[in-house]
Amino acid sequence: MKVALVAESFLPQSNGVTNSLLRVIDHLTARGDEAMVIAPESRGSQGPVRYGIASITRLPAMGWPGYRDVRVALSGVGKISRVLEEYDPDIVHLASPFTLGWTAVRAANELNLPCVAIYQTEIPSYAPRYGLAWGEGILWNRLLNIHERADLTLAPSTYAMSQLEQLGVPRLRLWPRGVDADRFHPSKRSEALRSRWAPNGEIVVGYVGRLAAEKRIEDLARLAEIDGIRVVIVGEGPSHEKLKALLPDAQFLGFLTGDDLAETVASFDLFVHCGEVETFCQTIQEALASGVPIVAPRRGGPIDLVDHGETGFLYTPGDLDAMVAYVTMLAEDAELRERFAAHTRMSVEGRTWEKVCDRLMDYYAEATRIHEHRPVLLPETDKILKGLMWRPGEVAAAKARHREAAGRGANHRDIAGWDIAGRDNAEEDAAEEDAAAGAEP
Repeated sequence: MKVALVAESFLPQSNGVTNSLLRVIDHLTARGDEAMVIAPESRGSQGPVRYGIASITRLPAMGWPGYRDVRVALSGVGKISRVLEEYDPDIVHLASPFTLGWTAVRAANELNLPCVAIYQTEIPSYAPRYGLAWGEGILWNRLLNIHERADLTLAPSTYAMSQLEQLGVPRLRLWPRGVDADRFHPSKRSEALRSRWAPNGEIVVGYVGRLAAEKRIEDLARLAEIDGIRVVIVGEGPSHEKLKALLPDAQFLGFLTGDDLAETVASFDLFVHCGEVETFCQTIQEALASGVPIVAPRRGGPIDLVDHGETGFLYTPGDLDAMVAYVTMLAEDAELRERFAAHTRMSVEGRTWEKVCDRLMDYYAEATRIHEHRPVLLPETDKILKGLMWRPGEVAAAKARHREAAGRGANHRDIAGWDIAGRDNAEEDAAEEDAAAGAEP
């Protein structure tokens, strides 16, 4: 099988999209398949030309204001079509598609290639955090246009599934993420690190992730109200200097990967993530594998990952008093922390990357079958115009519908088995596709 992987970002940039793609390429390598990555050029260099079996085609790109490492590809449909036509893949994999993904899905349609779109980033919800609330409806419409054109869309959590259903995205499947439970393990806990961070025996509260407005790291400033804790922050991003000024007593460790990251996470007493627009939140899953209790908002991926009252606590988004109360409770109760820690590791057992990528191969096959019976969907002018004319009230109404739907299942869901609350709609969609093809459903 030949797979074209189209990525909004790739090496040397390291993030959730890149890391998932590396796991997919490793899996394709083990199977004896072929792969090519299409990605924006890197800032200041061309970046690597290969990763394992995968050749990497770089496209001209420009920087994104406020994100010096984020690159936006400038190539049009014609260029992407030529690259895909020359490679002649069996399937096109769109990783967190938005700008390059919008171009690539149209190119795949023109070439009549099966296409799987991976929803990983809630980009439209970033807009209000950057003073661009007026553009949120336009961005949601762009996502809808992309995913309507794909043969199959994979969402990482039940919350994301509900979100895309409310948006009107068809042919949805659940595809969570794996975790390297050998690398992220409680045995990696380092007393040497802990002594360096908290020489007086303070409780270590950690965060790992991008330092950016959408992550709401400034909420951690409220933890200054709690005596006897030390905040440790891992990551880089455009908010770095602002956060250092806001959190003068916190330890900022910069960007970490591999065993250094695993040792650091295992050495936390608690992991607090304040971001409210996480479609999954891999860093929470890695903390769970490391035996670290979690405090996070009850929105997005954490709903599936955190078993409230067993592996951590979920608070209502924006309720920072509750966040502080939960951190205080865990910081002051060593027995409670130990009980939670004993459950965290068990909660991620079986979530291996091998299992996750095996399911992805099944989805590739399903997308190919769907593609054989589905006409190419061209964008409808009236839908595009409607998206451009969305008003804030309409966006708010759509959000309210989604919150209501998500709230009906706001407790922890076991994602290890995939078929969660009936959200894997394969049989229903297959019947619709057979009917469209003139077959008996």
